[in-house]
Amino acid sequence: MTNTLGEATLGELAQALRGELIRPEDPGYDDARSIWNGAHDRRPALIVRCYGVADVLKTVEFARSEGLPLAIRGGGHSIPGFSTVDQGIVLDLAPMRGVRVDPARRTVTAQGGSLWSDVDAETQAFGLAVTGGLVSTTGIAGFTLGGGIGWLVRRCGLTSDNLVGADIVTADGRYLHASEDEHAELLWALRGGGGNFGVVTSFEFRLHEVGPTVFAGPVFYRGEDAERVLRGFRTATSGAPDELSMVLNMTTAPPAPFLPEEIHGKPVVAVLGMWSGRPEDGDAVTRPFRELAPAVVDLFGPVPYTGMQTMLDALYPRGMHNYFRSAFFSDVGNTTIKALTNAYAHMPNPFSELHVHHLGGAMGRVPAGATAFGTRDQEFILNVVARSATADGYPAAVEWARAATGALGPDAAAYVNFTGEASEDRVQAAYPKDTYERLVAVKDRYDPTNLFRLNQNIRPSASH
Repeated sequence: MTNTLGEATLGELAQALRGELIRPEDPGYDDARSIWNGAHDRRPALIVRCYGVADVLKTVEFARSEGLPLAIRGGGHSIPGFSTVDQGIVLDLAPMRGVRVDPARRTVTAQGGSLWSDVDAETQAFGLAVTGGLVSTTGIAGFTLGGGIGWLVRRCGLTSDNLVGADIVTADGRYLHASEDEHAELLWALRGGGGNFGVVTSFEFRLHEVGPTVFAGPVFYRGEDAERVLRGFRTATSGAPDELSMVLNMTTAPPAPFLPEEIHGKPVVAVLGMWSGRPEDGDAVTRPFRELAPAVVDLFGPVPYTGMQTMLDALYPRGMHNYFRSAFFSDVGNTTIKALTNAYAHMPNPFSELHVHHLGGAMGRVPAGATAFGTRDQEFILNVVARSATADGYPAAVEWARAATGALGPDAAAYVNFTGEASEDRVQAAYPKDTYERLVAVKDRYDPTNLFRLNQNIRPSASH
């Protein structure tokens, strides 16, 4: 494809950029085209590493004028592989990682290539935070645009609930600022509608007083106690205060030094959580979750907020084959427990996991329709993490994940950030009908030709 464009055309683009234009024949191409999820091995025609908004504007204009598919890469953690493309352009925001905190206004402005580690490092210098990813190497962009569920979700709401402004390059080459005062409907759509409406070059978030110390960690139980732990988890979450966010993880014990050797490689249930209130209250508040069954090891205690935010990083390395799937549900009742324990018993490999995340709190109090995020009336979400070290075993892991969420019911709503493939049905299942129709109207206004289609796509009216 680069040959059909012609050297003069490519030379003109390269000359116009402040950033880098990387082509298949360039020495750094293979590194530049790789993404976190090893399940997707694609060969873009061009990769543009953008150094600023001007580069974004030129790249969007070039993709539009040349009719090339355009993939937008923030942190590059896209599960369906949307951050790369065969024979198209990858617009890579990775060099754009500037973060600026305004402690007086309690806001932070972060460029679109920023990772959660970047944001957390700057905001914690002032004892402030916003709901971030559970893995700190995740990019803020896709995470925010799809909703954003993390350790502060019950206290502070979704990441997207805290989005108060965004700078965005639209399909027609405009550079807009979306806020409650200008392009308010676009801001509404960015709060959960995914990457459908343009390239967000910077995000402005509302911040909250959090840290620098929180009471957090994991407690591990034996796999044979899974049903007992699930039932206890249901009871313990029913009275949990907003400052407490908990996740139950049905997994396999890693060969970690903090776990007894006799359980390495065996089924375990880890209950993880963060209490972001006064650290001295954390022991009492978290204790019901740490006594659900005889514990193998209890690692809860006072830790830096940034320590909890990075705790899981090593478990999610770059290059593994990943497929995530999700389903919201209302209660950890008998039917749900049966479905979860059955999926746990048929786990395809030691890398795969079942996460039950307790929701509600501040997230649940945001009125339906106030943002584009689709599901707020469910108390829990099941996130199925299906992984394999290589391509071997990956199809089996994918089928297992689909069966695990399917067992919760065919009508269970999905979370767009944990939808493992591009699926129009799954996208529509993530939103109420009126919300989806409203998103289509925003798409019609800002991207009527569907230039931004490598995402969980909201198709414009003209493409139906």
